[in-house]
Amino acid sequence: MKKIFLCGCQLVYDVADESTFIFNISVAKTEHQRILTERLTLTPPMGYQEYVEPILNNRFVRVNAPQGKLEVNYEAQVMVSYPDIEPDYCLEVPPAQLPIEVFNYLYPSRYCESDRLLRLAEKEFGDLPGGYGRVQAICDWIYENMEYVAGSTNSQTSAFDTVTELCGVCRDFAHLGIAFCRALNIPARFVTGYAYQLNPPDFHACFEAFLGDRWYIFDPTRLVPPEDLILIGKGRDAADIAFATIFGPVTMESMNLWVDLKQP
Repeated sequence: MKKIFLCGCQLVYDVADESTFIFNISVAKTEHQRILTERLTLTPPMGYQEYVEPILNNRFVRVNAPQGKLEVNYEAQVMVSYPDIEPDYCLEVPPAQLPIEVFNYLYPSRYCESDRLLRLAEKEFGDLPGGYGRVQAICDWIYENMEYVAGSTNSQTSAFDTVTELCGVCRDFAHLGIAFCRALNIPARFVTGYAYQLNPPDFHACFEAFLGDRWYIFDPTRLVPPEDLILIGKGRDAADIAFATIFGPVTMESMNLWVDLKQP
């Protein structure tokens, strides 16, 4: 089923002195997403550089902003079409048969300390049949045991912290799902995107697990079905694909996001 979404964001900053921004807010170009139109506007007008990471195709924009106000407006029209999921055919792949390029997503990373969660992962999920159902069971466990609390975590919160405090937001739920998967030798990676009907609107985080011969999206928060997520970036964890990385004395004044479904 194909859907066409109109999505975008407006970011407003107060720049106290000349600063450099790295933005990751542009919709990803993937086999399941086709960008029909898009536009990036900076106010005041200034040049920028775009870099497309060659492996995951993450799109980064660098802006060198002078002192004063900076307003960033991005909007896109995107056609999204995800294939149907057949859980019985979404099997775990043993390390001996995994594509070598996905091994990076088996290792612990900054926010996903899978090596510290081995015993818990084995206790809760080790006896379950491998495959799509086991990853879904991980998501169900997170949803049932973690409390979604806005503002309860910060940029330093990791998967181990989340399972200790039993609360977090979408970023933390995704990190925990990734850590559990990796502890069970299932490659998993962090995903960000624009989310249809997410309330309040925000950049949404979930994760992908590698099963069979491709990646599948999972959302432990149950806030957004996969077909309503417009992907922006993918990485080992949130450190790889922050929507904005800032070098300089800057204060964010406002952030507004929107996603609308274009009616046929």
